[in-house]
Amino acid sequence: MTGLSAAYYLKKEINAKQLPYEVKLLEASDRLGGKIHTVRDGGFTIEKGADSFLARKEPGMRLVRSLGLQDQVIRNRTGQAYILLEDTLHPIPAGSYMGIPVREAPFLETDLVSDIGKKRTLKEFDLAKSDYVTDRTLGGFFRQRFGDELVENLLEPLLSGIYSGDIDQMSLMATFPNFYQLEQTYGSLLKGLRDTLPSGQASTGSKHGQFVSFKNGLTTMVEALEKKLGKDTYELQASLEKIERSEEGYLLQTKNDEQIEAAAVIMTIPHKKLATLFPESSFSQTLDEIPVTSVANVVLGFDEQTLQTDLQGTGFLVSRNSAFRMAACTWTHRKWPETTPDGKVLLRAYVGKPTDQSIVDLSDGEITDIVLKELNQVMGLRGEPEFSIVTRWKKAMPQYTVGHLERLNSLRKETTENLPGIFLAGSSYGGVGIPDCIGQGENAVESVLQFLKNNKS
Repeated sequence: MTGLSAAYYLKKEINAKQLPYEVKLLEASDRLGGKIHTVRDGGFTIEKGADSFLARKEPGMRLVRSLGLQDQVIRNRTGQAYILLEDTLHPIPAGSYMGIPVREAPFLETDLVSDIGKKRTLKEFDLAKSDYVTDRTLGGFFRQRFGDELVENLLEPLLSGIYSGDIDQMSLMATFPNFYQLEQTYGSLLKGLRDTLPSGQASTGSKHGQFVSFKNGLTTMVEALEKKLGKDTYELQASLEKIERSEEGYLLQTKNDEQIEAAAVIMTIPHKKLATLFPESSFSQTLDEIPVTSVANVVLGFDEQTLQTDLQGTGFLVSRNSAFRMAACTWTHRKWPETTPDGKVLLRAYVGKPTDQSIVDLSDGEITDIVLKELNQVMGLRGEPEFSIVTRWKKAMPQYTVGHLERLNSLRKETTENLPGIFLAGSSYGGVGIPDCIGQGENAVESVLQFLKNNKS
């Protein structure tokens, strides 16, 4: 999505300003869209990758408007979400924000945290704000503020799941710097959230949520971009194998031995691949310091009679201290009713915890059997699914560990000084969500246009 949005906005600007350049998008795979991949079959709309994005993050909705897709946008249905702790589903307390108890009364009623853990959590109001640091782990910050129990039972399943990472390795400043800023400003994170959160932003169980997709799935946006770009702009199965300096700027060579002269290049490829293209550059070592994890998801379709219980909610996340190998399960037919025919149930389970990476390498059948066994324990299933689809994203989830922002500064400094006209963007760097990637594409376009202007003058 970073590369697609960058190509779209760059071509739009070049045409509008009648600049003497053309855009070429090289895609290594046989389709556009990256981690967005919708399958439409038998009345089901199945997402094999991302399933939505946050509407409040402006780059996503700005692109929607630019593409004229407003009338196709749908919002998720909200409802009770759960945490699977040991072998029991516990409702996430109402009035919480990313697991943090903004409203006290519902939090005091939950069984997810003991009375001692609740007292320790609410003690946060009286703690002094943290000493200034350039970075620290997300888990360490929350443990200092709230103690271990809230972190393990509520915050970790919610926050680690976003990045498919380990909360005790994730960088606070690269993932959720707003929490640190609130604590520094208000002296207490709880006080800061209560004073600043708009009414209704904490979980309330309202009918429609803050995430958006499209009536026919997220690929709708990819298809619109593909049409706007035109087939002469992009090339599929054109993996970049070599790049070197040239008189015009850079000479790019694809695996098909095609050579392309470029005045500037926006690199949105995974950072591990990027390191192989510049093996003699000192930033290759910096890129290697950004870890990656693997994940897999299993989509299961059932007849509604298969379920022994009525699923009133949107799904559950699994505590990492649980013996279950699943990380989460979305009750897709509840969260996104448009995806599922009447009388059917659509579930999507996720595996590949940071401590259980080997599961991603199992066969489709083995992964499906594990998930079905665990879902049966949690939800009670009478029969077999009508279909199952396993999708792996191997070494595809970049980890923003402590020091990530310093690594980015180092990368940008070296590219500016030693590789002028090369611009880095994508989920490896400045955000993994769809709007974050689109925003990086927009920023890269601005940088390219400024570079071309300065270079010409």
